[in-house]
Amino acid sequence: MLGYFLFRFPGAVVGFLIGSFIDNASGGNKARTVFSDMRRQTVSPADFELHLLSLCSLVIKADGQISQKELDYVRQYFLSTYGKDKANAIFRTFNEVIKKREISAQRICTFLNQRTRYEVRLQLLHFLFGIAQADGIVSKAEIDKIREIAGYLRVGPNDFESIMAMFVKSVDNSYKILEIEKTATDNEVKKAYRTMAKKYHPDRVITENEAIKKGAEEKFKQVQKAYEQIQAERGL
Repeated sequence: MLGYFLFRFPGAVVGFLIGSFIDNASGGNKARTVFSDMRRQTVSPADFELHLLSLCSLVIKADGQISQKELDYVRQYFLSTYGKDKANAIFRTFNEVIKKREISAQRICTFLNQRTRYEVRLQLLHFLFGIAQADGIVSKAEIDKIREIAGYLRVGPNDFESIMAMFVKSVDNSYKILEIEKTATDNEVKKAYRTMAKKYHPDRVITENEAIKKGAEEKFKQVQKAYEQIQAERGL
């Protein structure tokens, strides 16, 4: 911008090249983050809720059968979060939209990527796994579908495995949640907990959607629980 004001178009080109060089030399992470936050558009609550419900439907239908328990889970979540009138209005709009066009996970996730923070997208996955677990078991087809959605949402594999570990049990769940190996030292465990607690703290989930805020609180509790289990095992 400074180059443009001083020398018009030639100055803008030179300024861009110099800026790019400085950005690359310094790693550019902070600058890119600031630019991304400035460019990121906000998503209206109505749009967010409709897209969230669309992703829910993809998970519910993933294993080829529609579970009433999973449907009830979604409906109850929306009712408890938004109240009866608003929840019913959301479902009516969703029913109208779903009849008109095929739901594209990639299109929805592209829309959300441009308008939401990474922390919010992590909570989306947490919510989707909650739906899959509502009937008592998370099937492979449901995991594959959520993994596909996670890829579209640009969620890293470690974060995905951490969230999945909260719903698909294994002997090393606590370590998976903290994104570390069971062979990690005590200091590495403590460091991992601090990192995860900071990443999933509800204050970092900036959204108007109450359902996602509740998901953040639950995720934060799971991180704390995982750390407490490891502490108990190791006598920390």
